[in-house]
Amino acid sequence: MGMTRQASGIYAFLDELRTAAQDYHALVALAGNPNTGKSTVFNGLTGLNQHTGNWPGKTVVLAKGFYRHQGKRLALVDLPGTYSLLAQSVEEQVARDFICFGEPDAVVVVTDATCLERNLNLALQIMEITSQVIICLNLLDEAKRKQIEIDREKLQSLLGIPVIPTVARNHDGLDELKTAINRLVFGGETPHPRRVRYDPDLETALTELSAELEPFQTRVNPRWLALRLLDSDYPLVKKIISYLNHHRRHTLKSTPQGVKL
Repeated sequence: MGMTRQASGIYAFLDELRTAAQDYHALVALAGNPNTGKSTVFNGLTGLNQHTGNWPGKTVVLAKGFYRHQGKRLALVDLPGTYSLLAQSVEEQVARDFICFGEPDAVVVVTDATCLERNLNLALQIMEITSQVIICLNLLDEAKRKQIEIDREKLQSLLGIPVIPTVARNHDGLDELKTAINRLVFGGETPHPRRVRYDPDLETALTELSAELEPFQTRVNPRWLALRLLDSDYPLVKKIISYLNHHRRHTLKSTPQGVKL
């Protein structure tokens, strides 16, 4: 049985988003810890072109908005503020499910420059799911006030993804963030996110299981799918299996007759 709207709420949410937007060229998720200025970034990007709605089947409110940049119309979803994607709360579950199964074209992780180390935990989790990640280094003015200096170039090099400094309340850096999103989605830029390394036995198991998942060709990193299957988080495993079945059926429908998979 494939993923259904009742099972995840994602398709119903995306259908509503498409209806509201009519047409858009890319879907971007905005993620981050609470109190990082994420909503300010969202408001700065979308202006008045936004509205809110409930995630189907959940009491979680998501803000949805749209903006244009360099001739492209983009849909932006402001996910609930969360410290982790391990789904200990409804908000974490919604954020994780959207990033994993909603297949956004890019994920912008808004971080607080005054406490970057704590914020990077979520960023590293998202980087395991998808390579289409940008760090929005927000509240840079507060960091400078506290005499905190961040080497942007070194941080980009260590993480392997774009890092864009912003002061969202003043709209500083938001145009650069829009341009970085366009480069990532439309410009053929390929980030190489830093990979978390585990002990040798687990790495061996991940390599073998990831190879089995590669043929599904989903937007979700097969390595992350393999990790979650090995976790034996059964509600999530059930969603992963439905997601993979959904892609399998889609691939079969789009494969010319006579071609064997």
